[in-house]
Amino acid sequence: MTKEQLDRLFVPFFTTKATSTKGTGLGLFVIWEIIKHHKGTIQVESEYGRGSTFTIRLPLRLQEGEEN
Repeated sequence: MTKEQLDRLFVPFFTTKATSTKGTGLGLFVIWEIIKHHKGTIQVESEYGRGSTFTIRLPLRLQEGEEN
């Protein structure tokens, strides 16, 4: 991915697809929201023309005093 694509990766409706029949641009946004809801993080490393790695971290349990 390019730097510009990485910067917009989790923005709703952002897509690199030519038409809406191939994607709506909501997939990574929804994933990001789910991870955030569960107090997790997502990290993306990408090398243009080679590929991307997504690392998702979720806590094993809530810390004392945190709500669901």
